[in-house]
Amino acid sequence: MIVLKFGGTSVGSVENMHKVANIVNGTNGSKIVVLSAMSGVTNVLQKIANLLFLKNVNEAKLEMDQLLEKYINVAQNLYHHDENITISIAMIRTHDQLLRNLLSISFTENDEKIILAQGEMVSTQLFQLLLNELHVKSDLISAIDFMSIDNMGEPQIDVIQKKLNKILRIHSNTKTFITQGFICKNHVNKIDNLKRGGSDYTASLIGSALEVDQIQIWTDIDGMHNNDPRYVDKTFSIEEISFDEAAELAYFGAKILHPQSIIPAKEKNIPVLVKNTFKPEAKGTLIHNKAKILKIRAIAAKDNITAIKIKSYRMLMAYGFLKKIFEVFEQNETSIDMITTSEVAVSLTIDNTRKLNKIVQELNGFGNIEIDSDLSIICIAGDLAQNAKGVTSSIFNCIKDIPIRMISYGGSKYNLSFLVKTSDKISVLNLLNKGLFSNSI
Repeated sequence: MIVLKFGGTSVGSVENMHKVANIVNGTNGSKIVVLSAMSGVTNVLQKIANLLFLKNVNEAKLEMDQLLEKYINVAQNLYHHDENITISIAMIRTHDQLLRNLLSISFTENDEKIILAQGEMVSTQLFQLLLNELHVKSDLISAIDFMSIDNMGEPQIDVIQKKLNKILRIHSNTKTFITQGFICKNHVNKIDNLKRGGSDYTASLIGSALEVDQIQIWTDIDGMHNNDPRYVDKTFSIEEISFDEAAELAYFGAKILHPQSIIPAKEKNIPVLVKNTFKPEAKGTLIHNKAKILKIRAIAAKDNITAIKIKSYRMLMAYGFLKKIFEVFEQNETSIDMITTSEVAVSLTIDNTRKLNKIVQELNGFGNIEIDSDLSIICIAGDLAQNAKGVTSSIFNCIKDIPIRMISYGGSKYNLSFLVKTSDKISVLNLLNKGLFSNSI
């Protein structure tokens, strides 16, 4: 069995849904197809939820009207048979009515989760009906019947495995299953989600629970690239990459994968293949533990970084000082990306500034605080073990004229990261591409 996940762009239009149907139909063996909401829909649903929270009923209703119109237009053009158009429009109106029922009630956080789940629920029903019209036998299974998280928001693999296997046994004659990404049930049995980007995570969790042969992530690019094609012209698709390298790139800016998505697959050593829905003949990128070793594999950049420097002579030869600093970030639910230290100063970066003022206020008691914003982390992924010769010089020689704010090296043998002004980011990416990959382009 394999798992195929298709993102919002892949199911974002009538034409694209037919492309996905062709891919699914052309894939041999048993499979579970995980779908996101149609592109843009989750953003609309989040906007509706925000408007309802603010009691702005009229604007919320306008957003619902536009979403209903979009869906009906899709239904009218997706199918050839009038019967399927009628069935799909009736389904769409049922979900639309669910949204409109929320216009007249006191809005809660749980209602927001229900709203956000509607995108995947509609896209999977539209797609399964399309497969039926194309005479591809499939069963739609609801993610909320097996995808479960605990009170900390963490997936319950044992529960997922038990429930999912029970469902598959009931449908033992079925080879193709359709289900939703992103959505789940929480520890109090209410609809919840795996946060944004969670469809990749869903696919990986399903693959891990069933110990499938392969997980395929279908997106709108030819696998993972050696650099960001949005800013660098001459990039190329990476044929293979290790789980550890892929995880570093995903966390530090490579948008093609959700940072958490490959962890369950890595733990069960299940290969992950990243493919292009719009160019299925392309090889894509295989993420697995047997990828050949390369000194430098790829580059990614993460924006909206803020650097915080704490300088205090109380640090000198003191123990427990760093622990107290980290506790400030823990209490304010803010994760740290990079950190460097000297005897009298600590510099660190965050990408979530929601509680920055409170953090700075609490850190003021430790020493002098300096804040820098509009920064970007550049991540170099590859075989970057500390004892490797010439690797760091080849990197920094490329950008010798670019000011560097921080460097993080040695925490992982798969990653070297440094901090630059965001205004220098594009120059840095291009200089590194030219200097590190010129023989590969």
